[in-house]
Amino acid sequence: MQQILIPALIALSLTACGDVAKLPVSAGMGAKPELPQPRTSLIPTVQVATAVGWPLNATPRAVEGTQVVPFADGLEHPRWLYQLPNGDVVVAESNAPPKPDEGFSLRRWFAKQFMKRGGAGVPSANRITLLRDTDGDGIADKRSVFLQGLHSPFGMALIGNTFYVANADAIVTFPYKEGETSIAALPTKLVDLPGLPLNHHWTKNLIASADGSKLYVTVGSNSNIGENGMEIEEGRAAIWEVDAKTGEHRIFASGLRNPNGLAWEPESNTLWTAVNERDEIGSDLVPDYITSVQDGGFYGWPYSYYGQHVDVRVQPQKPELVAKAIAPDYALGPHTASLGLTSAKGNTLPEQFANGMFVGQHGSWNRKPVSGYKVLFVPFAAGKPAGNPVDVLTGFLNEKGEAQGRPVGVLVDQKGGLLVADDVGNTVWRVTAATAGK
Repeated sequence: MQQILIPALIALSLTACGDVAKLPVSAGMGAKPELPQPRTSLIPTVQVATAVGWPLNATPRAVEGTQVVPFADGLEHPRWLYQLPNGDVVVAESNAPPKPDEGFSLRRWFAKQFMKRGGAGVPSANRITLLRDTDGDGIADKRSVFLQGLHSPFGMALIGNTFYVANADAIVTFPYKEGETSIAALPTKLVDLPGLPLNHHWTKNLIASADGSKLYVTVGSNSNIGENGMEIEEGRAAIWEVDAKTGEHRIFASGLRNPNGLAWEPESNTLWTAVNERDEIGSDLVPDYITSVQDGGFYGWPYSYYGQHVDVRVQPQKPELVAKAIAPDYALGPHTASLGLTSAKGNTLPEQFANGMFVGQHGSWNRKPVSGYKVLFVPFAAGKPAGNPVDVLTGFLNEKGEAQGRPVGVLVDQKGGLLVADDVGNTVWRVTAATAGK
């Protein structure tokens, strides 16, 4: 019976389930996004772009006045990027860690199938690879295994001679010498991070303070809206502040369902983050966002979204927390899976990209039609978003709606190019001004 039922449910989920967006993605973007009434359905809205990879010599489409080339290809699920002081780029080749056997659940079974379809079902390489451009042509011509045997690594940072890696369950450190292409030393644990039993949002990112004394670390929730119980959400849906030497830590900000990208805004020296909001209340809700992060700030999860809009699915409610919920600064569209975030400072793209933030949008699964699957630029003025977003890199979906690539981490390199990690295309792309050569 199950052999008949499951294929039928898959067919239903791909054709008739859930709702269809009534608003364009742009309505859920900007400083004042439209927030229509929530809509729920028996079967969640599911539309996943099937991952197919890039045809030979194909590339994304770069915005007018720019060009794009592969900085490095043939990688294994590249997710996140960091640049060392000597110009080397290190890329975390990573995916979710294995999950414990929780028994059969139709919802979990569906989620697993659609993750595979979207390109997220591959095993984690658990590796950081070093990429070096030795001749200065904007393409990496030397690569080496920088670190291996990690546990679903994501965020990276260098403070002095210490290299920090955010694994799925801990921050670990390694000694680093400038110019070395691999590290053989064993890891030293700085601090445990929330991991098991589920580790639903497994990616842990980090960024160092200007003086190198602190690390700010993202820890996503263990569920969509706390449906697995709040006891397993302890320390999650938050950004931690961690002492870079001792590992002592505190919650810096909370109520952030799944924060990923972190960046310092250069005019105000304020910490910003990119956050994935909740699912399953309609194709038009809830916008993902970027926001400045206030010390001690609470941003609503799970009790409310986009400030004080109560999510009635969450019971019992906590009105005293909702009353404190801070509305984000800038919406990025519903279900766009906005992960990557970097300041535009130092880039050599056309002048319109001089001041703002670049955002890597991995792409939706809970929206019809799909959203995201692009790299955006959000213009800033006086340290705050100012104006409409600009598409920088598109074409990740082909004419059939299949995913040739999915952007994740973004980074402005030391020569002013924009690097983009593409985990379905297994490529790091480099965007430059069209008149600047490679």
